[in-house]
Order: sequence, then C-alpha cells, then structure tokens
Amino acid sequence: MNSAHRTEISALGEFGLIDHLTQNIELQNASSVLGVGDDAAVIDHFGKQTVVTTDLLIEGVHFDLVYTPLKHLGYKSVVVNLSDIYAMNATPTQITISLGISNRFSVEALDEFYEGVYAACNKYGVDLVGGDTSSSQKGFIISVTAIGEVAPDKFVKRSTAQKGDLLCVSGTLGAAYVGLLFLEREKKIYMESPGVQPDLEGESYVIGRLLKPEARKDIVEFLAQQEVMPTAMMDISDGLSSELLHICKQSNLGCVLYEEKLPVAEQMRMAAYKFEIDPTACALSGGEDYELVFTVSQSDYDKLVLNEEISVVGYMTEPEAGVHIITKGGGKHAITAQGWNHMK
Repeated sequence: MNSAHRTEISALGEFGLIDHLTQNIELQNASSVLGVGDDAAVIDHFGKQTVVTTDLLIEGVHFDLVYTPLKHLGYKSVVVNLSDIYAMNATPTQITISLGISNRFSVEALDEFYEGVYAACNKYGVDLVGGDTSSSQKGFIISVTAIGEVAPDKFVKRSTAQKGDLLCVSGTLGAAYVGLLFLEREKKIYMESPGVQPDLEGESYVIGRLLKPEARKDIVEFLAQQEVMPTAMMDISDGLSSELLHICKQSNLGCVLYEEKLPVAEQMRMAAYKFEIDPTACALSGGEDYELVFTVSQSDYDKLVLNEEISVVGYMTEPEAGVHIITKGGGKHAITAQGWNHMK
C-alpha cells in the first residue's frame, strides 16, 4: 500500500464507501439469495436450521492498533465469529460487518482491513452480505454478525454433557496469551523510546496465534466424517478454565482435568518461561485461542485418537465432585475462573 496517497472517507460519502468496499464480492453459497446492495440480504437455508452469533470489537478494549495490522484485524474479526458458529456444530455461510470509524482512518486503511475480511471469507467459504458504516468519535468499532446452517437438531449446546463423557480440546492452548505479553512488552518499550525497533525474539508462533487465529472448521468436519456427535461444545475465547466452568454449570456436572494431558506447544512453553510464568496457567487462563472444547461419549474414544489435533484432557463427573485439575505431581486443585494459580 502506498502510504503517500490518502483518500478521505468524506470524499466518498457513506454509500460511496460501502460501494467501494463491497464492489468485488462474489457470492459462494447457494443459501445467499440476495447480498449487499439492497435494504436487506435474503438467505434461504433450504430446510436447515439457522445459527446466528454476533460480536463487538472495540479499539482499546479488544485490540490495540499500535501492534495489530489492519489486515490481520479484518481477518480476526471474521474468524472469531465463525468460531462461535463451528462451536454449535454448524457451518458458517454468511456474515455482516458494521464499522464505526473516526476521521483518522483513510479509505486506504479500510481497504487493508477489508483485505483481511475477504481473505477469511474466501478461506472459510463465507459470503459477506451486508453491514453498515458510521462515524465514531475516536476509536475504531467493529460489529460482526455470522450466520450459519445446521441439519435440524444437529446443533450442540453447552448444557448437554453427560456424566462419564470424555473432555476434549482441539489444537494447543495458551499461545495467544503469551503472544499478547510479547506485544505489550514491546509496545511499552516503544512508548518510552520510539526509536527502538521491536525485538520479538523469533516468537512468530505465539504472536501469530494472537494476531491471526483460525477457526476449527477441520475439527467439526472430522467429527462429522467419523459420525461423532459431541454431547456439549464451545469455543475457547476466555480461557479453558472459564469455558469448562460454563459447561459444568450449564450441564450440572463436575469434571476432572489432568495437567499432563493439556496440549501445550513447545514454542509456547519456552516463550512462557521467558516471562517466568507457568505454561499450565497460560493454557488454563489465557484467552483468544479459539480452539474447541467439547465432550463426547467414551464409546467414541477410538475414533478421536485418529486425529492428533484432538486431546482428551479429562472426563465429566457428578456435580458434587466439583471442577478440579490433577497436577503432574498428583495434587488436586479446584479450578477457578482465573485458572489455577500455583503461586497461592
């Protein structure tokens, strides 16, 4: 992008801006009957049930533009919503995006943001079918709604886990949080001495997990191929411990989690040690991994082991047993929403 050329948003006006940002949309789904350009989109899911989720991302609360490239932000804004659709065992098909923008953003800056949006739409086969833009007093505000489809009654709730079910997670945990620690540290150094170049110490894995997360479409597809129907599922946006407490509370169960079974990438473990923090605490309490946590019947265990991206980390118990982690040393600790704190 040539930063020398700056087109003010006011030069296009609201409708001109929307036309500019949406001029190259090609619809990919048969369910998208009518997309951008009318008063509303028209969607027909042909006998399937419709799943809807929405997210609000606010500058200074959910993202920091000091270290978040706009293209990455566009990509992530879409992915975090698609993750919620997959967490219902559904397939995302459409999104709408609304933006609140201050005059410090140029048309070129929004083009960068939309490059990321379209990259995510293309990767996940989703259509952008609408949205809105408005002026904002200072910060950048992003609201994304995702719509998906699921065969009747095949959606998976948080409240339907059964006692004895295996507790599973996809991918690895905690890396996005450690990535955030690196970026916040470098921002602080930069703010104190702007001439200093950031030193991210080759930590592209953990930083990538924060700035460019992926939704676990592959896991949902694998479970469908294996004819495994999760009994409960949600995505991990606030940290595993807090999501587990949701599933246990809503399913009226307890659970046992094994520290040694938690999937932790070696890159995350080494990066956590640089900050002198416990990798297990990151895996339990770090947010923004966008992995899936789900429960399945024990009879499905043999199918799960075919996928190395799925880890069985524990099992569901009667509610009286509470929510606990068994440490590598054999100790038993209650899990709280902040995660397990071994410093106490």
